Amino acid sequence: MAERTSTGLLTMMLEPTPAVAMTLPAEVREKLAELELELSEGDITQKGYEKKRSKLLAPYIPQIQGVDPSLQIDNRIQASPQAVLPGSKLNKSRAANTRDERFRSADLHTEAVQAALAKYKERKMPMPSKRRSVLVQSSVEACTPPDTSSASEDEGSLRRQGRLTTSTPYQGHGHPAVEHWFNRVIQGSSTSSSASSTSSHPGGRSITNTTAHAALNANAAATALADLMAHTQLDNHSAPPDVTGLSERSSLHAERSQVASVRGVSRSYNHHTSVMETADGVPVNSRVSNKIQQLLNTLKRPKRPPLREFFVDDFEELLDVQQPDPNQPKPEGQQMSPLEGEPLGVVTNWPPSLPAALQRWGTTHPKSPCLTALDNAGKSVYTLTYGKLWTRSQKLAYTLLNKLSTRNEPLLVPGDRVALVFPNNDPVMFMVAFYGCLLAELVPVPIEVPLTRKDAGSQQIGFLLGSCGVTLALTTDACQKGLPKAQTGEVVTFKGWPRLLWFVTDGKHVVKPPKDWHPPIREASNEIAYIEYKTSKEGSTMGITVSHSVMLAHCHALTQACCYTEAETITNVLDFKREAGLWHGVLTSVMNRMHVISIPYSLMKVNPLSWIQKVHTYKARVAVVKSRDMHWSLLAQRDQRDISLSSLRMLIVADGANPWSISSCDAFLNVFQARGLRPEVICPCASSSEAMTVAIRRPPEMGVPPPGKAVLSMGGLSHSVIRVDTEEKLSVLTVQDVGQVMPGALICVVRVEGTPYLCQTDEVGEICVSSGSTGLAYYGLPGMTKNIFETIPITLSGVPISDRPFTRTSLLGFVGPDSLVFVVGKMDGLMVVSGRRHNADDVVATALAVEPMKFVYRGRIAVFSVSVLHDERIVVVAEQRPDASEEDSFQWMSRVLQAIDSIHQVGVYCLALVPANTLPKAPLGGIHISETKQRFLEGALHPCNVLMCPHTCVTNLPKPRQKQPEVGPASMIVGNLVAGKRIAQACGRDVGQLEDNDQARKFLYIQDVLQWRAQATPDHPLFLVLNAKGTVASTASCLQLHKKAERVAAALMGRLNTGDHVALVYPPGVDLIATFYGCLYAGCVPVTVRPPHPQNLATTLPTVKMIVEVSKSVCILTTQAIMKLLKSKEAAAAVDIKSWPTVMDTDDLPRKKISQMYKPPTPEMLAYLDFSVSTTGILAGVKMSHAATSALCRSIKLQCELYPSRQIAICLDPYCGLGFALWCLCSVYSGHQSILVPPLELESNASLWLAAVSQYKVRVTFCSYSVMEMCTKGLGSQTEALRLRNVNLSCVRTCMVVAEERPRITLTQSFSKIFKDLGLSPRAVSTTFGCRVNVAICLQPNRLGKLAEQGTAGPDPTTVYVDMRALRHDRVRLVERGSPHSLPLMESGKILPGVKVIIANTETKGPLGDSHLGEIWVSSPHNATGYYTVYGEEGLHADHFNTKLSFGDTQTVWARTGYLGFLRRTELTDASGERHDALYVVGSLDETLELRGMRYHPIDIETSVIRSHKSIAECAVFTWTNLLVVVVELEGSEQEALDLVALVTNVVLEEHYLIVGVVVVVDPGVIPINSRGEKQRMHLRDGFLADQLDPIYVAYNM
Repeated sequence: MAERTSTGLLTMMLEPTPAVAMTLPAEVREKLAELELELSEGDITQKGYEKKRSKLLAPYIPQIQGVDPSLQIDNRIQASPQAVLPGSKLNKSRAANTRDERFRSADLHTEAVQAALAKYKERKMPMPSKRRSVLVQSSVEACTPPDTSSASEDEGSLRRQGRLTTSTPYQGHGHPAVEHWFNRVIQGSSTSSSASSTSSHPGGRSITNTTAHAALNANAAATALADLMAHTQLDNHSAPPDVTGLSERSSLHAERSQVASVRGVSRSYNHHTSVMETADGVPVNSRVSNKIQQLLNTLKRPKRPPLREFFVDDFEELLDVQQPDPNQPKPEGQQMSPLEGEPLGVVTNWPPSLPAALQRWGTTHPKSPCLTALDNAGKSVYTLTYGKLWTRSQKLAYTLLNKLSTRNEPLLVPGDRVALVFPNNDPVMFMVAFYGCLLAELVPVPIEVPLTRKDAGSQQIGFLLGSCGVTLALTTDACQKGLPKAQTGEVVTFKGWPRLLWFVTDGKHVVKPPKDWHPPIREASNEIAYIEYKTSKEGSTMGITVSHSVMLAHCHALTQACCYTEAETITNVLDFKREAGLWHGVLTSVMNRMHVISIPYSLMKVNPLSWIQKVHTYKARVAVVKSRDMHWSLLAQRDQRDISLSSLRMLIVADGANPWSISSCDAFLNVFQARGLRPEVICPCASSSEAMTVAIRRPPEMGVPPPGKAVLSMGGLSHSVIRVDTEEKLSVLTVQDVGQVMPGALICVVRVEGTPYLCQTDEVGEICVSSGSTGLAYYGLPGMTKNIFETIPITLSGVPISDRPFTRTSLLGFVGPDSLVFVVGKMDGLMVVSGRRHNADDVVATALAVEPMKFVYRGRIAVFSVSVLHDERIVVVAEQRPDASEEDSFQWMSRVLQAIDSIHQVGVYCLALVPANTLPKAPLGGIHISETKQRFLEGALHPCNVLMCPHTCVTNLPKPRQKQPEVGPASMIVGNLVAGKRIAQACGRDVGQLEDNDQARKFLYIQDVLQWRAQATPDHPLFLVLNAKGTVASTASCLQLHKKAERVAAALMGRLNTGDHVALVYPPGVDLIATFYGCLYAGCVPVTVRPPHPQNLATTLPTVKMIVEVSKSVCILTTQAIMKLLKSKEAAAAVDIKSWPTVMDTDDLPRKKISQMYKPPTPEMLAYLDFSVSTTGILAGVKMSHAATSALCRSIKLQCELYPSRQIAICLDPYCGLGFALWCLCSVYSGHQSILVPPLELESNASLWLAAVSQYKVRVTFCSYSVMEMCTKGLGSQTEALRLRNVNLSCVRTCMVVAEERPRITLTQSFSKIFKDLGLSPRAVSTTFGCRVNVAICLQPNRLGKLAEQGTAGPDPTTVYVDMRALRHDRVRLVERGSPHSLPLMESGKILPGVKVIIANTETKGPLGDSHLGEIWVSSPHNATGYYTVYGEEGLHADHFNTKLSFGDTQTVWARTGYLGFLRRTELTDASGERHDALYVVGSLDETLELRGMRYHPIDIETSVIRSHKSIAECAVFTWTNLLVVVVELEGSEQEALDLVALVTNVVLEEHYLIVGVVVVVDPGVIPINSRGEKQRMHLRDGFLADQLDPIYVAYNM
């Protein structure tokens, strides 16, 4: 654990130890107890508590001469703990340099962290809310689920807070009382939204309960809150916290005022009202709003660097590059000089190679013990003698070379690589196999035993074996039996592994060599002896080659450095397959005929004291351990009395290079000094796989200088500068030295990045070693080998320091006084955030110190960095204990964030907690970091708690766009003329010029056309309605329709006046069409209304009611069934059923003729009202005159070439827009037959529409995006079955998607691709565009009918790619397909005859040039004539229908569509030979989000989000008080819910430069979608604010 000395020391001094506590007077003790109580009740702040407490204790703490106690914090020399507490047990007299006052260093860091946290006590963060089912997600090993019954505690806590509310709001600055109360209440509110919204949950709290509490003191609270808000905003004369970087003005009214469909609430955002409202008029007592408000409060001071003066409005939005802080520390020392170890001594009679040493001991001391293996009970199972090792290795060597063959060729020849797969509890067999390979001159590659096909990192090991050309694996019989097998009984081939033969080394196949066979014993050469694997930071596995001469030299160096002598006993706790475990326990031990006691990991897990017991039993002289083993034995040492460590002359700490090993060493010494452990015995060492042992502290008999310790400033280290213990006491790192350089080695320290310049003496860099005992290369990777093993360090003047190549050790450190080597971290754990360096191990230490051992298991925490938006971001992942409650977890997380922020001055981007035992483990315990990182990035980590803090971490966003003063419309036109650009204007064919035999043209009114058709062609079929089975449900010929309409008219004429509005509430079918014409016959104005859904009355009925009321309908016509429904008991629960106007059912009307049909006086009279809810949640009805109705029909007839002989299939809803026109108007006008497929029927039979198209050989068909999606999703895998049912779509010339949005290219393309197999032409699918002011602006028919030769239908729709970043600045910039940030846009269809379109600037209303983004304006005879009361916004929309350009053609009257788009002249030609103008719709203006001064289209953000994880089914985004809220539907198990939070945040940052404020994960189907398949984002927003979504998880990003 990285130590930092701290104000914690003060707390330590003030903590009265029991002895001191007893000496305090009784009244002081009572006062202390009272203080404790006040703090726990929350009546006093932490700061106040500490102040009063130190005041009380001051007289009882001995002061250093005249120094105030508060200054004694960390003057280590003046005030060591002995000076402070004379009565404590610290006062042991010790030898001078025996690390005396450091044994508390473990607690020191904890205290530093606690002190840092004390500063933050006031700040609270909103807690994420989570559905119960997610809470009960237990870990892999069935642990008890966390406590979920939090409701009762919550109520208690709320009751307790009652008295706080009355406190006066203005104590001191910033009104802490109110803020504190506010935060407490929010913390107290229920964390589970399902619990608060329903009372059916056991233990769930009913709504009444919450409201009761809200009522309690609501006034006081609300007023206090409003005051608090008003003051925070007005006292400072600044705008409220603007998280998104908008300008002051816009942040007050962040939303364009929109009216939700059901509420007519005024939308003013008033700072002075007594109840605070959101920008939406929602009082802030809903929990969601509270949390967001709280989130905004925590973001009051976002850590964003000050913006530079001007933002150059360029396309390349440059990310803000962090300017280096001019005050940051810089190295000031001399250039370091390389450090040389003592020369390697010459040893007489030293064996010429390792096999030679084995031969010597095997023949001269065959009875000498070599290795003792233990079982899991700690009993000795087998002792291998040198004689046995020699004979068994020979046997194996002979067998491998001579008894294995394929096709009479020997399988192995000297130099071949062989995998060694041995479990950690079988060192004997491993040693035999290793030396067997050496004797046979084969190259052993020791690896871990693969347990399953999907082990963490196993695939990478496979790559290593493949690249080494391994074909044979050696293993033991027991191990081979345990490996997963295929059906054939052979060992399975693991993922990514080459095909291997498995050979059992303790089986009957190993034979005795003949008398005359002897293994070749050569002198150590540069041939490869063995390959050790290592895993890099990214997770890839490399093989490091070690030659025979290097192996020998390393043994020699270790023997000299550790003073090994013959026949010593050594205890080894490490993995004997690699690194220090292999070097000491397998190689050097044989060199010196030592006896190794090998302690398996499995035994350590059962009995952490086993290694200490073995040292005692075998009187071992040396033990090789890791700091983890020391830490574990501390936890278990109480059970042992009679053990002695006095035999130890060296306790080698193999991971001494880890900065937090010092705490384990100190704590271990402190406990075991009493058991004979001498302080100077502890010898930390530093090593790496590439450089092998780099430095080791020598045993005391070598007469080396005393051990050193450095207390370094964390801030300095983050700039790679060594500064000893600065003023900022909290953030220091205490490190111990790792001893001296190895004998015969030369080391230097070089800069980490770029050219390997030597560092200065006070600079941290990477340690490099040049010696005969470092690894040679990465096997098969010459490029990386050159970088790592052949570095040539150079001086600042550019001169190489030596002609010998150096090996980079991946250790970061420096050379301290007395030539001691210090290591402060590893390259693998290095995280460079905004130019500062942080070490993963240090961050882990800080996180663990927050609540040591209470919350997160030590060693079950991973810290790594991910790259998001061109910088590294820190991620902390930890396993939480199974019994941790939600509140605990969240509190722990917030404290960890604060601690890391305080001590390292760096923000954590994401903190995730996963259930116990779910992180991928490394082979010998510990966490597999690269695999954890991989899972995090893939969204496969399945955390149970997540906290993201992008607001505090991400400081390099592009600067918010400042709006430039608008260019005037005149300059715009001149600019375009100068640039040679035409004004963006286009029109369809001229209706007047087109002469066709259109009989219907001579009628002014559509109802007259029906009468004429009823007389001229009475039996001509007009409509055919299909049911879900695909059979004809009803039909209507011209005469039948006319007669039905007459009956309706007869029923109405007596009762209603002309001009009365009538609501038609019918399911899709002939009745709807007939009653529509009946109303026209009777002179009434029909309003078609979608009937309520019987299963969902609560949401659908209010809309019906509202349309009826807003349209001022005096009568409702409907069927008997719906009439019953409207007046039912269930309906009464949703609306006031007594206030319905007259309801008539038209099921059994008498057959009556009408004497006189109503003739409107003028075609400008109102024909019908078209009501629809826009995607922004506004209910808008438009007025359609008789003239517009006829013009619309004629325009569609000409565009689609519709004649009585034609059939078209329509799968659309018939209630509004183009869908209504195609159902009810077009067939009557053009006389073609319409096959009507109600989209609702597709829910039970997805193939209904396509089967009908095929059956009736339809050439033209219309559908909506929702229908297309149903077919794509529902039939994607069934095309074969459809083909067998003879569904053939080759007849389709054109399939048009009716929409009021940007064309959905991906959907139309996948639809075309899927149904290509059924004969659908790839050119058939196209889109249409209409909106409220004009329901049909573009339609794209394909080449059809007799005019096809003349090409009247025009060219195929074109697709262009635009730069998404330019769009945000309201610009169009065309780019190539596939370029970064490119967005494909498809032309929306060909402009209809009689329609003119122009692109106008939204602000200046001036015309724009070709390929400029602006609002689409339309002029056409079939424009609607106006809104019929937009509910709540009458005045606002007056200019939507009759507006004029401010410059240029100022006469034409245009209607504003409210959609952004652009026109582009293409290379293609129209029928008339003119060049074709393509219209591209980008999106609705009302839907766009203004964030950071830029304009975003929700669909673009949503597309990115849906791409980010396979389980995201749908997504919708909206803003609330400047925060971007992302709602995602999770298709998959709920345990994936929290994986999405980080992925969503990442992708939106990367692709859109936006910080997501809230991520809401919901069930599929929660995002409301209208009949056209468009998302109703504003309804969703209202549902979110009213807490009605029942989310699985809501994450509030900090």
